Amino acid sequence: MSNRIITPVKEFEDLLPQEYKDLVADGPFFAEKGVDDLGTFKEIMEQHPHCAGCGEALGMRLVLAGLPTPQDTLIIGTPGCSFFGLAQTALNYSNTAFGNQNAVASGLKRMLQIRYPDKHKDVVVMVGDGGIADIGLDYTLHSWFRKEKITTIMLDNEVYGNTGGQESGMSKEGKVLNMAPTGKKFPKIPVFELAKTSGCCYVAKVTIASPKKIGKVIRRAILIAREIGPTYVQLFTPCPTNLKFAPDQTLKVAKEAEKDYYPFEEFISDDAAAYLAKVEQAKGDGKS
Repeated sequence: MSNRIITPVKEFEDLLPQEYKDLVADGPFFAEKGVDDLGTFKEIMEQHPHCAGCGEALGMRLVLAGLPTPQDTLIIGTPGCSFFGLAQTALNYSNTAFGNQNAVASGLKRMLQIRYPDKHKDVVVMVGDGGIADIGLDYTLHSWFRKEKITTIMLDNEVYGNTGGQESGMSKEGKVLNMAPTGKKFPKIPVFELAKTSGCCYVAKVTIASPKKIGKVIRRAILIAREIGPTYVQLFTPCPTNLKFAPDQTLKVAKEAEKDYYPFEEFISDDAAAYLAKVEQAKGDGKS
């Protein structure tokens, strides 16, 4: 978990595209970077395979920009649209079977705590709504019940994006989709509420229409997970391909959702709030 792992060895350096080498050389590693700095460093390959206007691709970029220490972060992905972009970054990542990402993340976090007892190694699950709310809901909830010190980020595009547009548990009630021609029959699964009652000490819900809020909640979620317990961020990342809107309307759709059924929400437990205040105080003292 360092730049040494992602840095090309001399024997293969000539075989890799220049853009990947730029990711390693000019990424957000070993420096205080954030959402405000996007454009001054590379966080993902420009020619990634997501669809035009993909909300998940933008959400992933904003999440990556918000990581406190990317060089010491391990991202856990799973099959689906979310993995397409993850494979185009220069971060340490692991791809799991569909749905078991929180179980894998739990084991990796415990292993890293043993291997590096004096250093923070952040383990972050970042997958779609199908992996977390549907197929992987049991693994997700049990990792929260066990108080695993990992951060779970749902890229909620409200649909199974890469397999034809089936409804997911996070699709809106009544939404007509490619494989839900008469509309979804039940409301979105209340994962935000489940996280609050299942052991998460920090929970946030935000859309890609609010980049600075994303940077803030990602940093808070990861810092709190280091010492207090599991954290959860639910990020609305609308899918133009399967929700049938123009690719250049993605941010507009996100803004409308934020004003309607997807408002910004944040929950912080007392222990988490106290720890966060302590961290912020220490950071302020270090600057003075």
